[in-house]
Amino acid sequence: MARECMRLALLVIIHLGLTYGSRRANLLMSHSDMVVNPLAPAPAPSGLCELVVTPHGYPCKEYRVTTGDGYILGLHNIPRGRLQKGNEEGKRQPVLLQHGLLLAYWAWSWDELVEYELPAIVGFVHTQTGQKMHYVGHSLGTLVALTSFSQGMLVDMLKSAALLCPVAYLSHMTSPFGQVVAKAFIEEIMSSLLGIPEFNLKEQIVADILIELCKQTGFNCYDLFTSITVIRNGVLTKFDYGNPAMNMLHYAHFNPHVYNLSHIPNDLPLFLSYGGQDALSVVPDVQLLLDSLKFHDVDNLSIQFVEDFAHADFVMGVTAKSVVYNAIIAFFNHH
Repeated sequence: MARECMRLALLVIIHLGLTYGSRRANLLMSHSDMVVNPLAPAPAPSGLCELVVTPHGYPCKEYRVTTGDGYILGLHNIPRGRLQKGNEEGKRQPVLLQHGLLLAYWAWSWDELVEYELPAIVGFVHTQTGQKMHYVGHSLGTLVALTSFSQGMLVDMLKSAALLCPVAYLSHMTSPFGQVVAKAFIEEIMSSLLGIPEFNLKEQIVADILIELCKQTGFNCYDLFTSITVIRNGVLTKFDYGNPAMNMLHYAHFNPHVYNLSHIPNDLPLFLSYGGQDALSVVPDVQLLLDSLKFHDVDNLSIQFVEDFAHADFVMGVTAKSVVYNAIIAFFNHH
């Protein structure tokens, strides 16, 4: 199974690079305005390829992709395994790995990632390879995928999608959000900044704390606030500006658009994996998502429940390969 994994051409989304323009000002830009601007692999010695990938023996190439509203994204490609020669690469199956919450640095909300970032990335990979790709998303990477699929976006360029810790509804999340993020990703940093064990997302004091937190660099606060909107309203919508006039300005409607996940094409192969110890993508909320997919083709829907996995275990757990990744590879091979 490991050999099968190494045969895949991994298109890894690691970080966001230089930025231009104003994303909020261009929110209503049409998809036809999307700019895909591939450049030659960047040889910069300080790149993530040099720092993270090549020291472990894997080849790695860096690319830049420009979104329709002028942001430049960094993509990293592992074209083959450690023991394979360059002339053995051939025409490999592309797999796109999409980042989670805290890797989206700049000030935009996740629905803008749906609007601009994901179409640019998927379009770039499809153009470069000439093939449909498999998609793997974790946490926020599942949210942007689900909302895209529900609008019929990108599905004609995908073979399948594997969604780890799928996030679509947060109405049953009982653990404090700050505490969840801390436990899952940056426990010591978050606890030292906030200095409180728990708080209620619906309280004004929490909003005040998050505003102060967002003054610190490294936190994607638009995504935090968008998640809070979902928690308060119990539905999956675009970012709610909290003001009908502002919503009208950005969406041409008084209320933000509601994403209907039951509109995801029934024939799109989906692999969903979630954990019993996940305090963010909790079991009742995943069940709501599964209810939205109840008419999905049974042959194209694979569900995995891992009782002892929490949110971060899917990307950092020592048993993630044997428990989850091997199942994903088998799913990809089947589709």
